Amino acid sequence: MMAASDVLLSVKRAVRAGEPLTRPKLLALAESADPMTFRQAGRALAGVDAAVWGLRPVKVGLLTTATAGPLAHILRAALVSGGMAPTFTSGDYGAFDLLLSAADGPPFIGQDVLLCLLDDAYFLPRDWAGSDVAGLVAFVDERVAAFGRMVASAAERSGTTILLHTVPLSSVVRDTFISWRDRAALSGCWARLNAALLGLAEIQGIVAVDLVGDLAETSVSARDDRLKQYADIPYTDGALMVLAKQVRRFAQAKAGLSRKVLALDLDNTLWGGVLGEVGAAGVTLGGLYPGNSYQQLQRTALRLRDQGVILALASKNDADQVESALRDHPEVLLRPDVFSASAVNWQPKAGNLKHMADQLDLASGSFVFMDDSPFERGHVAEEAPEVTVVSADGDPAYLVRSLTSGGWFDTLELTDTDRKRPELYRTRMERGEFAGTFGSSVEYLAALDITVTVTKAGEFDIPRIAQLAARTNQYNLTGIRFGQPETAKMAADPAHLVISWAVADRFGDEGVVGAAWIDRAGETWSVLNLVMSCRVLGRGVESSVLGWLANQARAAGARVLAGRFVPSGRNSVAAEMWTSAGFVRTADATEATEAEQTYTLALDNTADLVPSWIKLVER
Repeated sequence: MMAASDVLLSVKRAVRAGEPLTRPKLLALAESADPMTFRQAGRALAGVDAAVWGLRPVKVGLLTTATAGPLAHILRAALVSGGMAPTFTSGDYGAFDLLLSAADGPPFIGQDVLLCLLDDAYFLPRDWAGSDVAGLVAFVDERVAAFGRMVASAAERSGTTILLHTVPLSSVVRDTFISWRDRAALSGCWARLNAALLGLAEIQGIVAVDLVGDLAETSVSARDDRLKQYADIPYTDGALMVLAKQVRRFAQAKAGLSRKVLALDLDNTLWGGVLGEVGAAGVTLGGLYPGNSYQQLQRTALRLRDQGVILALASKNDADQVESALRDHPEVLLRPDVFSASAVNWQPKAGNLKHMADQLDLASGSFVFMDDSPFERGHVAEEAPEVTVVSADGDPAYLVRSLTSGGWFDTLELTDTDRKRPELYRTRMERGEFAGTFGSSVEYLAALDITVTVTKAGEFDIPRIAQLAARTNQYNLTGIRFGQPETAKMAADPAHLVISWAVADRFGDEGVVGAAWIDRAGETWSVLNLVMSCRVLGRGVESSVLGWLANQARAAGARVLAGRFVPSGRNSVAAEMWTSAGFVRTADATEATEAEQTYTLALDNTADLVPSWIKLVER
C-alpha cells in the first residue's frame, strides 16, 4: 500500500499536470486510511474535468442536521477513487426538516443520491432530566418515528435515492446518567433508533449505511467535543472518511461501476505454500492458523459466487497438478467446476486476464485480481491498469478483509439473474464449442432452440431492470440510467411501457438480459432507452424485441416506432441496431450533431422483425 504522503503527492501532481490518475493510484487513494489525505486530496480534486479523467459524473445532494464541515472534500476524494466525478448541491444550514418535508427542490431534484448527515443531537431534546430516563426514551422513540415518516414521504415524492446512516450516541450523553439501569435503557433506546434507520432501507428509494458498525472496527474517533461546541461539526475527519467510503461503494454500484469477476492466484493466496515445490499434500490449508485463513478465503469466494460473482483462476503452475489438487485435496472448497474461466500456465498474468476477459466477453475492467506476489500485482497494474488489484501478501488472517473491504462487487439489490451468472458464463464456453459443429450461423442459431420471453414490468421485475440500467455500458443506446423510482413510476403510468426480456436455449436459461423504457403516448411510440447484456449478442434477440414492440404499437393504433442512439465512446456495439432492423435515420438528425441520432420505423406494412429461429413468448 502506498504511503499517505505518496498518495496525496500523486493526486496533486496529476491535477497540476491536467492528467488523470491511473487506476492503480485511484485504488491507492481508495485504500488510504488517512483522513487528512482524503481531506486534502478532495480539495485538490475540485474542478477536475470528468471527461478528461474518464470519470462517471454523479450528482450528490447534501442535507445535514449540523455543520457539514469538510464533508464535501472528503466525499469528493472517495468518489473520485471509485471512478466518479461528483458535483454537490447542499441544503441550507438549519433547514433540515424544512427541506426534507418539502423534497421538491435543491438538494433533492436531479440528484443521483441525497446524503443525509445525521447526528445524535437531532434526535435528542434540548434538555432532559437525569432522573427521567423514561421521558427521554419516549421522546427519542417518537422523534425517530416522525423522522421515518418524513423521509419515507420525501423518497416517494422526490424520486431521488436518499442515503441514511446509523448514528453513534455520544458517551457524553450516555454518561449523564449515573444509574447503570438507566444507562442501559438509553443504550437500548438508541439501538432501536439505529435499527429503525436501517429498517427504512426496506422502502424503495432509501438506502442505509451502518456507520456505527463501521466505526466500531476503525481506530478513528467519531467525535471531537471542541469541533462540536465551536462549529457544530458532529464528526471528525476520520468518521467522515469512514462514511464517505461507504457512500462511494453505494454510488459505484448505482453507477454500474461494480466488478463482476474475481480472478484468484493459488500459491500463498488460496493455500499456503508453493504447489510445485511441496505438492498437494504439503500445502497449508484448513485446520488451525494459518491454514484456516486460506480456507476462510475460499469459503468467502464461494459466498461471493453464490451472489453472482464470477470466479476465475490465474496461476503460474502446471495445469495437471492444479487440477489434481483442486479435485482431490480434502480441504479444498473451490473445486474446478466453480471457476467460469481458468488460466493456469506460465504466461504473464496480465495477458491471461485479458484472454479470460475475451473468453467471457467481458471488459477486463470488470476484473478484480488477488495475488500475493508484489511482482505479479505490479505487472498487472502496469499492463492492465483497468483491473482492480488486491493484495494477498502479509498475514493471511487479513485475506478476507483485504478482498471484501473495498466493496468492488457491491450491487444495489441481488436478483435471481445475479445468482445464476457464474453458470451462465460457464455455459457460454460450451455454446462456443457447440457452434463449431455447424456449417452456417443460421443452422447453429436454429439448433440452439432460442426462446425470448418479454415481460411487462411488474413490482418484482423493477429491481433487476434498474440494475441493468445501472450496469450496462456497451449495449446501452442512450446512456440514460433510469433508477428504481423512475422505472416504477413509468411502469405504473399508462402513457409509458417498461419491459424486460429473458433468453433461454438448449444450454440453459440466461435469465433477464435486457430492458426498454417506452413513451407510448400518441401515434408515435418512442423508445427512451434500451439496454441489453452483451452475452446474448449475435443471436437476433434485439430484433425479436423490436418486432414485439412494433406489433404492440401497431395493435394500439400507433403509426411510428421511434428510437435514439447517443454515442458514449463505449456503446459502439449498439450503433447499428436501428438500421439493421429497418429503421430510417431522420433527416433532421442527419443534419444535426452526431451526439444524438434519431430513427423511425413506419408501422404500416412492416415485415415481422422476429427472426425465424427465435420463439417469442409474452409473459
